[in-house]
Amino acid sequence: MTAPKVWRLDLMPLVPASFALAAAWLALTPALLPRPAVFQGVVCAVAALIGYGIGSLVRWVAKELRLTVSQRNRTLAWRVFIGIAFLGTAYSLLQHVSWQNEMRQMLGMESLEFGHVSIAVLVGAALFVLFLFISRSLRAFGRFIGRKISALLPVRVAVVLGGLVAAVLTFALVDNVVLARLVNTVDASFYTINQEFTTDLPAPESVHLSAGPNSNVSWAKLGRQGRLFIAQAPTAKEIGEFSNTPAKQPVRAYVGVGTDGDIDLREEAKMAVAELERTGGFERAVINIATGTGRGWVNENSAQALEYMWNGDTATVSMQYSYLPSWASFLADGDRSQEAGRLLFDAVYHHWLQLPAKKRPLLVVSGESLGSFGGEAAFSGAQDLAERTSGALFVGPTGNNTLWSRFTSERDPGTPEIAPIFDDGKIVRFSRDGKTWPGGHDWMGTRIGYLQHDNDPITWWTSDLAFHKPDWLKEKRGEYVLDQVRWIPVITMLQTGVDQFVANDVPVGQGHLFGQAPVYGWATILAPEGWSDAKTEALAKVIAQRSKATADTPEDAVGSETGAP
Repeated sequence: MTAPKVWRLDLMPLVPASFALAAAWLALTPALLPRPAVFQGVVCAVAALIGYGIGSLVRWVAKELRLTVSQRNRTLAWRVFIGIAFLGTAYSLLQHVSWQNEMRQMLGMESLEFGHVSIAVLVGAALFVLFLFISRSLRAFGRFIGRKISALLPVRVAVVLGGLVAAVLTFALVDNVVLARLVNTVDASFYTINQEFTTDLPAPESVHLSAGPNSNVSWAKLGRQGRLFIAQAPTAKEIGEFSNTPAKQPVRAYVGVGTDGDIDLREEAKMAVAELERTGGFERAVINIATGTGRGWVNENSAQALEYMWNGDTATVSMQYSYLPSWASFLADGDRSQEAGRLLFDAVYHHWLQLPAKKRPLLVVSGESLGSFGGEAAFSGAQDLAERTSGALFVGPTGNNTLWSRFTSERDPGTPEIAPIFDDGKIVRFSRDGKTWPGGHDWMGTRIGYLQHDNDPITWWTSDLAFHKPDWLKEKRGEYVLDQVRWIPVITMLQTGVDQFVANDVPVGQGHLFGQAPVYGWATILAPEGWSDAKTEALAKVIAQRSKATADTPEDAVGSETGAP
């Protein structure tokens, strides 16, 4: 008795096989960043499966229209296919390596290693076979159910019902068993990481830091990123050595999610304000309301820039809204970062309004990647930001940022999507390096700045990429994006989505790594009186050295905790 065809993975019809191969070739084209072999294999496998599905649909339509091919022509077609497949794959891989190396050279990275192509092909082939096996198994399951139903109903109705029942049962199994267990495992793992206590980080002794003397926030409940944020605060002595004048200890107020896993963002915001008041934050010249990324990470390069510029006369306040990395936090509850950003700003702003007008500190907001997504949430638009703050710096915005998306889509005619000018740059401006902020006239009043890179997949990925060609691929490519990058339906979305996982694995100044750009950004947006370009350059070097000495960096670019979105 011969085995059912479903288990013969080598029995692949010509049309679906052709579509699968063509899709895999397209997946080898360049996107925003150099792609490691394993990730390239994943993209090719998923693309090939989608191509196979489209090809299967085309084949089914042809059969329904009774378009048949003789056995002789079918054999000839397979021979031609094999020849084209061999030559086309070799050419596509050679082109892929050329594009990848050109991109790596442009970014200052090493050329591909010898095994890149082999690993990519093996991973892609193995995953495609696995995906196809699962797909065919599900199809066989649906047909089995359809045969059982056909005893009671017409065949065509039974086939449809069989497919629907199989789909529902599969979804229920995956959603309630597989995904549930996976989510629980991920949740437990990152909860454990959040509670991890770094023994070489003692609790602070300064009253100006959360978890210090008289604080209502315990050192243990700050979470890993909260403890790092407090521990990395520069001292008054360190700042004074830079400024050559007596400096203050910067205030840092932080509230973690605690140790019980119960997250009450509204209560956290109240505690953050209480901490800010206890530490003397409302008596400082500047208050920086910083929304963190998924696990609560706050960009030290941004926070310390203000602290050094203002000679320690600053307060930075933040609160943790999740212990998951940004990609998982966004998938689990994409609105939580926005809720956290809104609640924290509103709580601080409410207290700030109660202060005598002459004693109110300058109020600024900041955030990186998912932190920028949340930091925008308290505001309705540019004018609202200008009226209720003294400035803002958002680094590496996500493609889903509400205000960023609006400012970009409503940009002045003739300005590109990767470097837009909104409303002549009166309030909001964009920069790649923090030094150059294009606009139509002098940047007066409150300044709202966005730091973004033309090759940052965190910024340019959206689900719309599947079927909508974005302006950044209609217009001239960015300085660090290959001219050969083209929009391919679905494929470009897959490529850019996977590129998010390596957005921090590139040199500083590329992808999702912004290095000292926030220093230059704050120097433009909110420098104190008497500040100079020379001081900015000197400060950038100081903070770069501090970053190397205290390197524990963000998890933000989907799965990475190194680098920087």
